[in-house]
Amino acid sequence: MAVFNLRAYDDHEQIVFCRDVDSGLKAIICVHNTNLGPAVGGCRMWDYNSDEGALIDALRLSRGMTYKNAMAGLKMGGGKSVIIGNSKTMKSEELFRAFGRFVEKLSGKYITAEDVGINPQDMAIVNKETNHVLGLEGKSGDPSPVTAYGVYKGMKAAVKHKLGRDDLDGLKISVQGLGHVGYYLCKHLNDEGAKLIVTDINKDNVDRVVGDFGATAVDVNDIYEQDVDVYAPCALGATINDNTIPRIKASVIAGAANNQLAEDRHGDILMQKGVLYAPDYVINAGGIINVSFEENYNLEAALSKVDEIYGTLTEVFEASDSQKRPTNIIADELARQRVAAAKR
Repeated sequence: MAVFNLRAYDDHEQIVFCRDVDSGLKAIICVHNTNLGPAVGGCRMWDYNSDEGALIDALRLSRGMTYKNAMAGLKMGGGKSVIIGNSKTMKSEELFRAFGRFVEKLSGKYITAEDVGINPQDMAIVNKETNHVLGLEGKSGDPSPVTAYGVYKGMKAAVKHKLGRDDLDGLKISVQGLGHVGYYLCKHLNDEGAKLIVTDINKDNVDRVVGDFGATAVDVNDIYEQDVDVYAPCALGATINDNTIPRIKASVIAGAANNQLAEDRHGDILMQKGVLYAPDYVINAGGIINVSFEENYNLEAALSKVDEIYGTLTEVFEASDSQKRPTNIIADELARQRVAAAKR
């Protein structure tokens, strides 16, 4: 596998392949950039089809964290880690302690936290081997509710820009992925009177949202062609691709998932189609903003910082309109400028 020739490799500073035979740990830690500060990004546990697939995911996610932290105005660089394995069957104290030892060997260059498949209890075990952990219980805790709040505020910015509305009352919104973030997002949307159409691979998640918020459930393959105002991808990435774009009827795409565009060129296709895309790492920055307040945690201060997502997205949307260039390209350039300025 030629790492340096992979499309997802973006001059990453460091890639660490982690193996602990006794615990069964197989993990990859990617440090993308530390110009703004230590590389901060969550740890994802997923049953990848291949080691290369895991590496590409970690490479893309870590670059996204550099851009996310830069656009959120945080003094943090970008990194990400993935543990290869089934999060429902392979978790153990030995595995997470082994992962913690690998994090510790990086001496603070990479700071980990929760992501898909990982919870605060898992991070507490990692914390037994290293202090380079964020999102612990008793401090900032589970970032999911704050991530959802940020996506909700960002969605309102997108709806204001595209549809000229200050509220979401009566709008039809499809939500793909109803885990922690997706559930809390649905609560915000329901509280404002939106009509929800939802899907998830987990039936229990669907039943919970249908029961709590009166949402309409559809099959996972039918979510794209729903006649809605907003499509909110909140599952795994690359759901906006050559196959799905022709089926999307929404005027706005604004969701919590990372790496929503399968390729950068899909942002241009959305723009040509008249669909406003809220760049994922800008709109979903609430969680990392929350953990940035870890020491002497203050929820009110964290939410106040998350509110800035609205203005940041508005800046991106207006620049996209004036330059007639896709929102994802505009956001990437703004992020790179901030990272380069920090190096200077």
